[in-house]
Amino acid sequence: MADLVTFGETMLRLSPPDRERIETTSTLELRAAGAESNVAIAAQRIGADATWTSKLPDSPLGRRVAAELRSHGIDAAVAWSDDGRQGTYYLEHGSTPRGTNVIYDRSDAAVTTTRPDDLPLSTVRDADWFHTSGITPALSSTLESTVADVLSTARDAGTTTSFDVNYRSKLWSPEEARATLTELFPAVDVLTTAKRDAREVLGREGDAESIARGLADDHDFETVVVTRGEDGALAFHDGAVFEQPAVETETVDPIGTGDAFVGAFVARRLAGDDVQTALEYGAATAAMKRTIPGDVAVVTREEVEAVVDADRGAISR
Repeated sequence: MADLVTFGETMLRLSPPDRERIETTSTLELRAAGAESNVAIAAQRIGADATWTSKLPDSPLGRRVAAELRSHGIDAAVAWSDDGRQGTYYLEHGSTPRGTNVIYDRSDAAVTTTRPDDLPLSTVRDADWFHTSGITPALSSTLESTVADVLSTARDAGTTTSFDVNYRSKLWSPEEARATLTELFPAVDVLTTAKRDAREVLGREGDAESIARGLADDHDFETVVVTRGEDGALAFHDGAVFEQPAVETETVDPIGTGDAFVGAFVARRLAGDDVQTALEYGAATAAMKRTIPGDVAVVTREEVEAVVDADRGAISR
């Protein structure tokens, strides 16, 4: 039985080396990349037994995704499809004043046709925790309905449900996102949102504590976590506020930082840690992810604990 099940699209990421431009490079690096699979891998590496589920095309590209995810130790519970394609995205790293650019090529991906009966719902029901994000319902009306059904299935079975707003402006407008996400919120126990998403998508004003309290009160969330970039994260749980500063890091690749945070946070909550400790692991794992190329937090629990201890002021001997 899995501790954690996640559901969402995983694409193939193609990126030029260093900071080359896509239109002039002769080399593209290939990696699997997806918010929910990133969460599953981070959680697995911090100690949870994690399963990622989705639909992939039965093609060399789809099989590449599944094989890469399984290489990180998670269970890839895939519905294989003869229709649809493998979604990809191109990442062009930039530096000031040229920003990093993402180009999606994911239309008509196999995942967009996923229905609840394509997924291992018995595994979802038996899991301790189910996680997905706002990226998934943005991909198609079919997925919007499927996410709602799977969240309700998990909640009805007593599985803790979590949701990361994870807004992507290239997929839908703030108004479209708000309308859909607020319909999903009644089936969500734990909400994670970037402060900017809370403001731009959910229409929340004020500081992180006001945002977290307001969301918890309005939607009856058990826990709300608001991430604030270099200012760290804040959580509201059981009437109490918990704060965690960001861990200083030298950034090599920021993509996947939020997913690493969520995966570690969920893993430590599943292990029985309190919210403050889970935030510490989340911040440490997110900082380590930023030092690693690719979307995935390729870390060990021991490495993360060393960062947690150092951030607490412990002496390593």
